[in-house]
Amino acid sequence: MTDDEKTKPTDAATNDSGAPEKPDPTDDLVTTHHTLHTPDGDLSYAATTGRIVLRQEVHKEDKYDGRKPKAEVSITYYTLDDTDVTRRPVTFAFNGGPGSSSVWLHLGLLGPRRVDSGDVGSLTAPPYGLVDNLETLLRVSDLVFIDPVSTGFSRATEGEQAKPFHGFTGDLESVGEIIRLWTSRHDRWMSPKFLIGESYGGTRGAALAEYLQQRFGLFLNGVMLVAPALNLETLFDGEHSNLPHPLFLPLYAATAQYHGLLGDRTLDEVVAEARDWAETYSSVLARGARVPDDERAAAVTKIASLTGLSEDYVDRANLRLEHTRVYAELLRSRRLVTGRLDTRFTGPADHYLHEQMPYDPFMSATSGPYTAALHHYLRGELEYEHDAIYEVLSRQVRPWSYQEFEGKAVDVADKLATAMIINPHLQVHIAMGRYDGGVPVEAVEYSLDQMAIPASYRDRIETRVYQAGHMMYIHPESRVAQAADLAAFVRRASNRV
Repeated sequence: MTDDEKTKPTDAATNDSGAPEKPDPTDDLVTTHHTLHTPDGDLSYAATTGRIVLRQEVHKEDKYDGRKPKAEVSITYYTLDDTDVTRRPVTFAFNGGPGSSSVWLHLGLLGPRRVDSGDVGSLTAPPYGLVDNLETLLRVSDLVFIDPVSTGFSRATEGEQAKPFHGFTGDLESVGEIIRLWTSRHDRWMSPKFLIGESYGGTRGAALAEYLQQRFGLFLNGVMLVAPALNLETLFDGEHSNLPHPLFLPLYAATAQYHGLLGDRTLDEVVAEARDWAETYSSVLARGARVPDDERAAAVTKIASLTGLSEDYVDRANLRLEHTRVYAELLRSRRLVTGRLDTRFTGPADHYLHEQMPYDPFMSATSGPYTAALHHYLRGELEYEHDAIYEVLSRQVRPWSYQEFEGKAVDVADKLATAMIINPHLQVHIAMGRYDGGVPVEAVEYSLDQMAIPASYRDRIETRVYQAGHMMYIHPESRVAQAADLAAFVRRASNRV
């Protein structure tokens, strides 16, 4: 073959307009091999990262027109070398947002490497670092981390709209298809299978448990939900809804106690008192203007004594404390705001007249370490190079569509209940943070209490509360305890105890 023949381009395919057709995207994956030295022995594993093409079946005029590429989804997965796939569990992991990549669970709790970010009061300075995660869930399960479309490196394919993925059903279908595809390609249909999702990832995870079973017949062994947003009505101060206020009260009490506003009362004491008074609080709010003046005044005093807020503030708020305003108000005298996702964290405001918190000190403390660690890890250790922005937290997904819930609250507890009824072996693990100011413990418990399942089924739901916030694994002691709890859950639900 001559040099001219070697370099001569071949005739490109053309479309109906005569323009050259662009080739379909292909999977873009890199695999590396590693060994993690743990007290229980060495873990030799393969790490694969990159993007896989998500295709959707297309029909034109009732005729099948093939599977067309719609998105390229970034994914990282870890598998142990030389294991029996019929016995080795696999866990599919994702975070929430909507608009969050999977970096938090990946490098904070589950993966074989974790970020060195520090905790409140002892934050690690830039450029941070990565350390071995000796408590990784990889000890008991293979791991698959998924970045939904428009997060991480995941994007709609060229010429395709991302909007169909930016909503409850589109997101559910796309993440579900990635799980089905990975399970099929890796011959893992006979493996014990788990989901773990955090925050809106809990919304997604609860709904996915039902969707995977109903759509694909893919039955799970377990669902692990970390600070799950199961019922959004419990979390936001909606018009004419009094539901969130009593559910947030124990969180406010815990926060006030942590910051030294409640004297010598212990955490357990103030939380128990707030929980005990919650039903009275609900009754007072429900009666509105019918509440006698003396009873209302007593409620003002009680709320102030539990939250550390002034009676004047509680009175002016008409007993209804919206959480982002509380986090701006609580430490105003110290010229600080508290975190939302972890109320242990504090930070200065640019001025002290903010009605609502101007930023979340917790996110400011954690976004830098996780972003830096992720970029180094992918290129420097997993040898994957990509020049696109890795969207750790993307606003491109907004507005997020909840059209399926028009006229009613976004609530997926019923979907988790259906999944448990259809699959009598499905186990559920719920992790909550006492200082989680976004998804308080009592809001999650309320959602679980409303699930329409037989009383005996509740034995299949286990809950854990950690003395930290939304990402409870930021707190070293909580991370170690949570890692042990998750590993025990996977072993038990896999029938591998």
